[in-house]
Amino acid sequence: MSYETVYLAGGCYWGLEKLLSKIPGVIETSVGFSGGHVKNVGYREVSTGTTGHAETVKVVFDSNILSFTDLLLHFFKIHDPTTLNQQGNDIGTQYRSAIFATSKEQMLLAEDLIKKIDSSGALKHKIMTEVDTFNSFFPAEEAHQKYLQKYPDGYTCHFIRNIDFRDI
Repeated sequence: MSYETVYLAGGCYWGLEKLLSKIPGVIETSVGFSGGHVKNVGYREVSTGTTGHAETVKVVFDSNILSFTDLLLHFFKIHDPTTLNQQGNDIGTQYRSAIFATSKEQMLLAEDLIKKIDSSGALKHKIMTEVDTFNSFFPAEEAHQKYLQKYPDGYTCHFIRNIDFRDI
């Protein structure tokens, strides 16, 4: 087994987690918070927009089944990586698009992929996704884990966009 972990932020984590968990090769997902300056935060603190954290999905995947690059291509299709600090009706730094890489290789692959997508013209605007080294992850409260499985009619602004990344 060759499992890797990456932390992806792209707006409200409920919808992001649901769609990421359906990708073949994704082994495990959970929601929480990364990228901030406050330790042991919860949803209430992060929702104020003052902790520096982004709503984030921890993604464990089998790289023998799903390459890191292919995972990121899915990620870029299920949220809008071209908006700064916003997904749908969710506005604020806690809803920013970010990749928190757990290795130097992930960091380099993510940066390279963003350059390729930007130069390809596959998206109308430049990617605003930040690429940063993973530092910490604070799991969200149990009520937020697998939220859309528990509440299928719950809020989401995520969907699979019809974007052609074939030439990337």
